[in-house]
Amino acid sequence: MDWYQQRISQERGEHSIEIFSIGEISAIISSVLDDGRLQDIWVRGEVTNFKPHASGHRYFSLGERKDGETPSLIQCVMWRSDAQRLGFQLKDGIDVIAFGSVGHYAPQGRYQFYVRDLRHAGEGEKHLLVEKWKAMLTDEGVFDTAKKKVLPRFPGRVGVVTSGTGAVLQDIRNVIARRFPLEIVVSPTAVQGDQAHLEIVQALQRIDGRVDVIIIGRGGGSFEDLFPFNHPDVARAISSCTTPVVSAIGHETDVTLADFAADIRAPTPSAAAELVVQDRAALRDGLSQFRKQLGSTLVSRLDRAAREIADLRTRIAPGRMERRIAERRQDCAMMAERLARASRMKIEREQNVLSGLRGRLAGRDPLALLQRGYCILEKEGRAVRSARDISGGDILGIRMKDGRLEVLVRGVTHDKEL
Repeated sequence: MDWYQQRISQERGEHSIEIFSIGEISAIISSVLDDGRLQDIWVRGEVTNFKPHASGHRYFSLGERKDGETPSLIQCVMWRSDAQRLGFQLKDGIDVIAFGSVGHYAPQGRYQFYVRDLRHAGEGEKHLLVEKWKAMLTDEGVFDTAKKKVLPRFPGRVGVVTSGTGAVLQDIRNVIARRFPLEIVVSPTAVQGDQAHLEIVQALQRIDGRVDVIIIGRGGGSFEDLFPFNHPDVARAISSCTTPVVSAIGHETDVTLADFAADIRAPTPSAAAELVVQDRAALRDGLSQFRKQLGSTLVSRLDRAAREIADLRTRIAPGRMERRIAERRQDCAMMAERLARASRMKIEREQNVLSGLRGRLAGRDPLALLQRGYCILEKEGRAVRSARDISGGDILGIRMKDGRLEVLVRGVTHDKEL
């Protein structure tokens, strides 16, 4: 067996030496790097040795410099599919945080960090903080869909929580004035800055319960600009409102924790205003169409009722009714005559049957024979049918049409003796 492809153990005294192949070493390193502590992790460092590649992949190093010490470096690669999502230009010297996993590249015998996400250090840390807040608020039930409230179809007063001087408020006013003019109550607040989240919470508390629906919003901006709307206090304040809340923060692609806490999210402040109030012109058109449909239905029903009444009048006209009664009487008379005729024919058939039966019975009546001169010979109360049943000395009874006789048999002569 090829000794390059196997582990060779060579005894030297009491000790043995294990010789590994390069493939085995690579396999051991890869298995060590599979440690969960090196997978799906965030790393902070300074970009160095950046080299853009024609393929779109990004190759660079992340370094950590400490006073009086040699900088620590880790080789990094970011594939083109991930690099296309970068929102900034990668270059040497910038401080970043990178998300990915440590792996081993066996062909070159080195380990490297495979980067899937990359952000500026300050912004990246805030992104991580937002993710932490999101998990915390989810556990608290702030985002539960079961708590979402339904918007009123026809609100009387609309509350707006936003900057009192920004374009957002004017956009909302313009949309509501055009669609369905009604009262707007403004609760002004700062919408960016380190203390903005405190003012937003106070603005929500001031207006909650005084209006039928609340719009909380601001215009577009960077992640930093929208950061106050990610604060847990703002999300909790929105979730705690007894009034339905519509969020309209930033552009359509911007999503904050306030959006998750709101009862419904609109892509823009103008869209929020359209969600909150109905379009008066559309309502008028709808009412007009409904009025037409109602009128058409009513006219159709009246026409049908008129036709039914006219038909009833025709049916119950005096002359027509008398004719119909006469026709029915004639029908009844004809049916009675047919029934009587059928009854007579049936009675005659039954009488004929009875007559036939009577004739047959009369023909079989033994007493009828006595009327014609015949008699019945009886012995011991039973009719005698044969001379063999009689012996000399028997006393027999003879029944005639008008009486009975008793005779003594002196002798019997049978046919064969004649």
